[in-house]
Amino acid sequence: MIVRSKTPLRLGLAGGGTDVSPFCDLYGGCVLNVTINMFSYCTIIPKDNGKIVFISPDRNIRLEFDSKDVLDIDKTLPLHCGIYNRIIKDFNNNKPLSFEMTTYSDAPAGSGLGTSSTMVVTILKAYQEWLNLPLGEYDMAKLAYDIERKDLGFSGGKQDQYAATFGGLNYMEFYDNDRVIVNPLRMKKWIRNEIENSLVLFYTGTSRDSGKIIEEQTKSTKNEKSLEAMFEIKKQTTIMKEAILKGEFNKIAESLHQNWLAKKKTASVISNPYIEGTYNFIMENGGISAKISGAGGGGFMMIWCDPKDRYQLIKALKQRQEGKTKIVNFVDYGTQAWTLYDEE
Repeated sequence: MIVRSKTPLRLGLAGGGTDVSPFCDLYGGCVLNVTINMFSYCTIIPKDNGKIVFISPDRNIRLEFDSKDVLDIDKTLPLHCGIYNRIIKDFNNNKPLSFEMTTYSDAPAGSGLGTSSTMVVTILKAYQEWLNLPLGEYDMAKLAYDIERKDLGFSGGKQDQYAATFGGLNYMEFYDNDRVIVNPLRMKKWIRNEIENSLVLFYTGTSRDSGKIIEEQTKSTKNEKSLEAMFEIKKQTTIMKEAILKGEFNKIAESLHQNWLAKKKTASVISNPYIEGTYNFIMENGGISAKISGAGGGGFMMIWCDPKDRYQLIKALKQRQEGKTKIVNFVDYGTQAWTLYDEE
């Protein structure tokens, strides 16, 4: 028996940061995001040898434990240990499991595509498939959030877990008491095609610790300038949503630009001289607007351009050598899992 899962990463189109407490608790947050054809993967092979093995080939990590009900949180793979502990406690009557788990992702940690939270969801989905856990979509996303943010204490917002679980294009609302409403949006095919052909992802070659950035953003509610910027980000989310649904592409580009200008005002570590230099280079070579995806400070830059200029822009970016370009398409589904049984 082999259990597998795959879960899509996401692009934060607008509103990122308004899903972080205390802003969303006090004022309500909203985020527009879409899942893309880059994934996190998990394979579980049940064993009866009294061992637990975690393998992360993309990070060259292999951890082995004696099977027990509570694992010490290993600093190299804390998510894996924390998820296991919660599964055993909440769903397996504190009885240990024995298995081998292999996980990897199409994007590195700190890329700004929700990699860590997506990994949590894909591991949970594999456990759900294996153990037949009674988890709906909201249950899955909330559990992933609780493990990452509360059990393990990692700073961050709420959008990534819900994007990974639900998939597709979603307008999400965030309120106090961890209340989240996911509103799926239907994009016309011609609008989707135009948007996909207008986007380029550029990996800056520098991952970053989003937790530190978000910790600075959480202080924004005490700073008038930062708070104004957060409200502007929230406003742009509604503008972006309407522009996408109507196919108003100039408004999409302008909203992306305004979102980036506002985002930089929420925390000093969002941008840096390298990012600003890259942004200027993009604008000089066919880009119309751009912003860093995720918390900021590095990772992937999301670029909007005229599709007829995209080839030349990619060619120019490749000559910079510090980073890599990526073309992505949207996916309409969230986390998925399946089981393979031994052939007789």
